[in-house]
Amino acid sequence: MFAASTLYEQSIWITDVGNGSFGHTIKKYSSLGDLVQVLGTPGKKGTGLNPLQFDNPAELYVEDTGDIYIVDGDGGLNNRLIKLSQDFLMLWLHGENGTGPAKFNIPHSVTVDSSGRVWVADRGNKRIQVFDKDTGVWLGAWNNCFTEEGPSSVRFTPDGKYLIVAQLNLSRLLFVAAPPVGSIGYCSVISSIQLADQVLPHLLDVSGKTGAIYVAEIGAKQVQKYVPLKS
Repeated sequence: MFAASTLYEQSIWITDVGNGSFGHTIKKYSSLGDLVQVLGTPGKKGTGLNPLQFDNPAELYVEDTGDIYIVDGDGGLNNRLIKLSQDFLMLWLHGENGTGPAKFNIPHSVTVDSSGRVWVADRGNKRIQVFDKDTGVWLGAWNNCFTEEGPSSVRFTPDGKYLIVAQLNLSRLLFVAAPPVGSIGYCSVISSIQLADQVLPHLLDVSGKTGAIYVAEIGAKQVQKYVPLKS
């Protein structure tokens, strides 16, 4: 799920990976909990773009402008990164399974930094790929931090200095230094949080106001909250 706050509204977005009559969709709810939009073809997984279809859409990220980034492919037919406008028009797409640049194997999480770069947790390929948010051009990839296991979730700290990465089966959170504008460079781990065995952090999010980290743990079946230490 993703809590979005744009100039016009506040909303909650949910990816539905179920196999029922409403599955394989992305749903938008108002701040009051009313269903206001459904993306995808309810109950039908697929690869189509018109009409748009998903298969196990993993996550999405909504910018302040209302633009939407979707990673579609938590083990399903698709391995895609899609950017939609706030009016749900397709702006660009990377959508092929593989190991080369701009190809994916279970793209599981997506986030955007303040410098206009899109960061994708390419879990099956054990790397993070980076794209220009306006053009979709591939900017580079990090894989040196993920030799043991690929990333499951990616989010930036509010100051943009660090990328927080969840590793599912290692039950670990990494804090990685964000690269300067104009360079992707190499992944550099600054610190980490080792969780208990079999906690299995699946996805995480960070409060833009407080910096608190919320971790959804599918092994422990709980959500844990971590707050920054005050120096």
